[in-house]
Amino acid sequence: MKKREWCLAALAFVLTLTAAVGRGWAYFTTYTEARGSYTISLGDETTVEEDFSAWTKHVTIKNSDDSEPVFVRAKAFCGSEYSLMYSDASGKWTPNSDGYYYYSDVVPGGGSTESLDIKIENVPTDVKDSASFHVVVVYETTPVLYHEDGTAYADWERKVDTGTVKGDEA
Repeated sequence: MKKREWCLAALAFVLTLTAAVGRGWAYFTTYTEARGSYTISLGDETTVEEDFSAWTKHVTIKNSDDSEPVFVRAKAFCGSEYSLMYSDASGKWTPNSDGYYYYSDVVPGGGSTESLDIKIENVPTDVKDSASFHVVVVYETTPVLYHEDGTAYADWERKVDTGTVKGDEA
């Protein structure tokens, strides 16, 4: 009987040791030290540049140097008594039924779109001050995704958690 009790005690001891080995081994396999640093950027950062002349707003969207490639879409709003006429010399901006104009090319990091021109129409002839007119440009970007064959596409319905924006804290 003593031999059986001793075997059970030894088995319990061995099982206890093997259970603790996993935690100890995890420490040795996950601990590391490094020297130096390397900054990486995840995501994209774009800015809009707008110029206004002759009742036309010229819009260019730029992607920062360290950003991922993106697709861009834009639309503009103004008062209901005026209308907006979109045009571009490059032919790369295409209207869609959702009111956005889509840029056909991928905008790489450090790149920019061709100019999208938005002309204010129905301006009374007696109005000389263009500073009283406001055209609001809204643009969106989405990361470039790739099909299995390598062709790029945009998924405008994809939801990305951008976290808390400064000033949005409750």
